[in-house]
Amino acid sequence: MSSAEEEKPFFFFSTDETSAAGRKLNLAVRRIYLPISVLLESLCLPFVCWFFFCSVFMKMDPSDEQRSASSSSHVFVHNPHLDTMKDDILYHFSLGTKTHDLPAMFGDVKFVCVGGSPWRMKSFIEYIAAELAMEDPKSDYPNICAGTDRYAMYKVGPVLSVSHGMGIPSIAIMLHELIKLLHHARCTDVTIIRIGTSGGIGLEPGTVVVTKQSVDATFLPKFEQVILGKTVVRNTDLDRSLAEELLQCSKELNQFETVIGNTMCTLDFYEGQARLDGAFCAYTEKDKQDYLNRAREAGVCNIEMESSVFAAMCKLSGLRAAVVCVTLLDRLKGDQLSSSHDVLHNYQQRPQILVGSYIKKQLKAKLQRS
Repeated sequence: MSSAEEEKPFFFFSTDETSAAGRKLNLAVRRIYLPISVLLESLCLPFVCWFFFCSVFMKMDPSDEQRSASSSSHVFVHNPHLDTMKDDILYHFSLGTKTHDLPAMFGDVKFVCVGGSPWRMKSFIEYIAAELAMEDPKSDYPNICAGTDRYAMYKVGPVLSVSHGMGIPSIAIMLHELIKLLHHARCTDVTIIRIGTSGGIGLEPGTVVVTKQSVDATFLPKFEQVILGKTVVRNTDLDRSLAEELLQCSKELNQFETVIGNTMCTLDFYEGQARLDGAFCAYTEKDKQDYLNRAREAGVCNIEMESSVFAAMCKLSGLRAAVVCVTLLDRLKGDQLSSSHDVLHNYQQRPQILVGSYIKKQLKAKLQRS
C-alpha cells in the first residue's frame, strides 16, 4: 500500500491541502479534535495514576489486601466512635474487647441462632451438637454470659446460640452487642437465623413459616425507630435465597408443613395483635376478624414481636439472615393456647430441626468442596 493509500484516521476528512476548501475543512476538524483529545487525556491520566497506586502501594499491607478481597463477607458496624474506644464493653453479655480474646473465642463462628427463651437456646445447642457429632451431646454446655442474667449464650463448633428475650427493645439491645462481638471477633461468612414461635393466620398449628418480609402492624415492610427525636425508617427485607434454601431443606426432611410468607411484627402481644383476652380491649370480634383477614390478604402468614428490627439490623450489618417460626395456633380461630404441653413442645422443636438440618447440610457441602 502506497503512502497515498494509507488508512487515514477517522477524523481525517480531506487530503487536498492545496484547495481553500480543504484547508478550511482540516482546520475546523483540528479545532474540534484537539480539545477533545486534551480532555480525554486529562480524564484518563488520573484513572491511570489511581490504578497504579492501588496495584502497587495498597498491596504493601497484606491485611488491607485481604480485607478488600473478602470485604463483602465481613460483619459491618457503622459507628466511627468505636475506633476511638480502648475497650468496648458488651455489658449485657458480660464480655469486652479488653477482658476477653474475642477472636479466639468466636472467630470460627459461621452460624448464629437466636431465640427468645434461654432454655430453648440451650436446648438448641445440645441438639445441634448431637446432630453435628462435634461434642458429647450429654455434656453440660456452659453459659458464656454467666456474668449477667439478661441473655444466655452457648457455643459448639461454628454454631453460636443466643437468647434475645421478648419484644423489639430486648432483641435490639442483644443484636447491637452481638453484631459488635462478631465484628470484633473478625468473623466472616456468617449466617444468622431467628428461631421462635408465633401465631398463624389461616395456617394449621404446627406449620413452620420462613419469613419472606417482615411487615409492621399496617402491613408495610419497614421498621421505624426514633433517633434524636426524629423517626428513622429502615428496610426489613431478608435474604430470599436463604429462605428458599430453608424451604428446600424442609421438603427434604418431609416431617412438617413449611411455607414462605410475610411475618407481621407488633409492639405488643395483646391489643397489638388484635387479641380479645387482654386486660383492655375496645374492639369487637368482627373488628378482630376484619383486621386479621386484611393482614392475610397482604400476604401475612404469622405474627410475632421481633422480626422487623432483626431484619433491619442484620441488613445494615451485612449479615445473611432468616426468620423461622412455628405457628402455635390459628389466630382466626382463637387467641389462647389450648394445646397440651407435649404438643406445644413438639411444635417448638420444629424450627430447631429445620435449622439444624440446614446447618448440617451447609457444613457437609463445605467439607466436600475442601
